[in-house]
Amino acid sequence: MQRHTTLCPTMISSYAQIIILFIFVLQTSALANNVTDQQALLSFKAAIKADPSGVLRSWNDSVHFCQWTGITCSHRHQRVTALNLYTLGLVGTLSPHIGNLSFLRRIDLMENNFHGTIPNDIGRLFRLQDLTLEVNSFEGGFPNLSHCADMRNLSLYGNNLTGKLPTEFASWPKLYRFGMGKNNFTGSIPHSIGNLSNLRHLDLGYNNLAGPVPMEIAHLTNLLIIRLAINSLSGVIPLEFYNISSLYVVTLAVNELEGTFPKDLGLTLPNLERFYQGGNRFSGQLPPSIANASKLIDFETAENNITGPIPNNLGSLSNLQLLSLGSNPLGGSMRPNDWSFLDSLSNCTLLRKLGLENSNLRGEFPNSIVNLSTTLEELYLSGNQIYGSIPRDIGKLYNLSSLSLFDNFITGTIPESIAELSKLEGLDLNKNSISGVIPASISNITQLTFLALESNMLEESIPPELFNISTLERLSLANNRLTGVIPEHIAFSSICVYLNLSQNQFTGPLTFSVGSLKHLAILDVSDNKFSGDIPAALGECVMLELLYLEGNLFQGKIPPSFKALKNLIILDLSSNNLSGNIPRFFYGFNHIQYLNLSHNKLGGEVPGEGCFSNISAFSVAGNLKLCGGIQALLFPVCPVNFSKNEKKNIFPETDITSCSCTFWHLVGMSCLNLL
Repeated sequence: MQRHTTLCPTMISSYAQIIILFIFVLQTSALANNVTDQQALLSFKAAIKADPSGVLRSWNDSVHFCQWTGITCSHRHQRVTALNLYTLGLVGTLSPHIGNLSFLRRIDLMENNFHGTIPNDIGRLFRLQDLTLEVNSFEGGFPNLSHCADMRNLSLYGNNLTGKLPTEFASWPKLYRFGMGKNNFTGSIPHSIGNLSNLRHLDLGYNNLAGPVPMEIAHLTNLLIIRLAINSLSGVIPLEFYNISSLYVVTLAVNELEGTFPKDLGLTLPNLERFYQGGNRFSGQLPPSIANASKLIDFETAENNITGPIPNNLGSLSNLQLLSLGSNPLGGSMRPNDWSFLDSLSNCTLLRKLGLENSNLRGEFPNSIVNLSTTLEELYLSGNQIYGSIPRDIGKLYNLSSLSLFDNFITGTIPESIAELSKLEGLDLNKNSISGVIPASISNITQLTFLALESNMLEESIPPELFNISTLERLSLANNRLTGVIPEHIAFSSICVYLNLSQNQFTGPLTFSVGSLKHLAILDVSDNKFSGDIPAALGECVMLELLYLEGNLFQGKIPPSFKALKNLIILDLSSNNLSGNIPRFFYGFNHIQYLNLSHNKLGGEVPGEGCFSNISAFSVAGNLKLCGGIQALLFPVCPVNFSKNEKKNIFPETDITSCSCTFWHLVGMSCLNLL
């Protein structure tokens, strides 16, 4: 028997009222929640003290908050789901009311000027997936985010956060990026970090972390990028770490890590693109298996204890752009030549930088260097045991911007083809045995900012064209056999900060145009045969900090214009023929650490104030006409020469001829000098 239910009009009316009430409650709740979001955003705005781009001007009642700049809302409920205000120069603190935006999934405030602490109220946003606050000035410790179980991207890179790293990594099972680099975190890397099974990017570099790299990091089998550089991490890298085959960026540089590289390094890390382990204590040889990491772009292990020989098969790395192995004991005393690997490197057609400095590599300067790729921009071979001459075809490497060969045993001359390196900015040939003349053609290198030819056997005069290189900032020709006079006009005046012509045989006056070197901080022309007066124009070089003029034939007085050189730290005028008195303006040189006026012909009183009050801060030895000064100098008391009228004015009732020498001694004068 079928039962039928009949609704009376009274019952229908009751149901309708319930439905209407339910809808009203929903609408009221939605309205309340919208008001909550709006108020939270206005609190966020109130904490901003500067808005240089004016982006927050749209945050007003004239439009719905979902249309405010940087705000994204859900379509259905009109609740705030994203706050994107990155790279806008905003200045202020982060309001704790941000924790009231309960539907928020994304916060991106990177590259602003937020300061203060990161409010723990963010931890109430259980829907939050992306928190990007990098490159700001947040302080304090890591916020409590243990309830943000949906977190995917957590980046606080580039702030001033302190304290220890969090340990609740199990709370973030979906996390794929953890960026805490460039802060001030201390302590060790938590073992619980191995719970982040989905982690792709781990950045803990540029902190103050210590202790070992935990074994549990090897559990991160999906890891693509790991950055641990510039900490105080120690111990041996777990061998299992090198089995994370997905890795393509590994940065462990500047720590205290040790151990050897596994022999199958290039096989277990087939996706490796960038590998930085410099500045540690790694030892052993470079495994030839590196050549199997065919995607390798950058390989850097400088400043370790890696031994040679350098593998001969690196040329198979067709993508290689940077190879930095310097400051390792790569050379072998039992090997006649350590440069055979260079033949293979000529196949690396994308190579931009080759660093082999301070590695004790032995052998004749390899001509094969000119067969390296023309893409090469930086070549560092300093501090080795290279002999022979620079290849005459060095100009083939026409894209070089830096060439450093200092501290070797290189002989021969500077090849003319060096002028073909038109993009060269730095050329360092210091501390070799290079002879001949300085080629005038060097002046064709119009981008040269640093030229160092110090401590060689270069002869004859400086080609005047050299002083026409308007880009030169630092020039050192010291300790050679150069002669002649300095050109009267120096054209690189606007930006030169360092000029060293010492220990040569230059003659004649020091050109007055040296005064046009307005930014000069260091000038050294010591131990030459410069003569004449010290140019007064030097007083226009008001940025000078170190000025060495000793060991020349300068004469005359110390220029009064030196009064303007108040930034001087060291001034050495010793071993010249300077005369006159010591200028009183030296009192006001507050930065001076050492003033050397010794072995000249200076006379008069030595001051007792300023740097002259500290015997270790100055020297006036060998000036036979000086007197006075502090007691430690043991100089005679300076005579006081009064005219007769002056004597009568001071002592009108005294018969000077019958004065008591004891009395005059008490007032600091010599009785004999008054007679």
